[in-house]
Order: sequence, then structure tokens, then C-alpha cells
Amino acid sequence: MKKEYDLTRMKSRKNPYASKLKKSVTMRLSEDVIAYFKDMADEAGVPYQSLINLYLRDCVLRHRKIDISWQGS
Repeated sequence: MKKEYDLTRMKSRKNPYASKLKKSVTMRLSEDVIAYFKDMADEAGVPYQSLINLYLRDCVLRHRKIDISWQGS
């Protein structure tokens, strides 16, 4: 292995997987939900959007389903 490499002649190219890594979306979230994740993110030392993504990814991996049926009176 060389001690130094000359990268000046190297051609750059875009990462072909970059567009598949994450997709920007707009979501309307309740203020209390945002505050909850921001507080947790501060404790964990990560950005709150990353924490939300990690939580949703965990739901996907565990195939979690939510019960949205309304309770009768």
C-alpha cells in the first residue's frame, strides 16, 4: 500500500444509493408528540427527527399494528 495517493485525477460520481436512503416528507404532528420526541432526543443526544425515524423503523421491523377502532360509550 502506498503512503500517499494522488486523488487529483480521480473522477467523482454521485452515490447511486443516496436517493434511496431517506425521503423527505411533510407530516402534521401534534405539538405534544413533537415535544415528547424532542425531550427523548435531548436525553439520547440525537436529532428528534432521527429518533422518530428510528421509532417508526422499529414498528416496521416488528410488524406492529395499531388498534384504531373507536371505543363504544
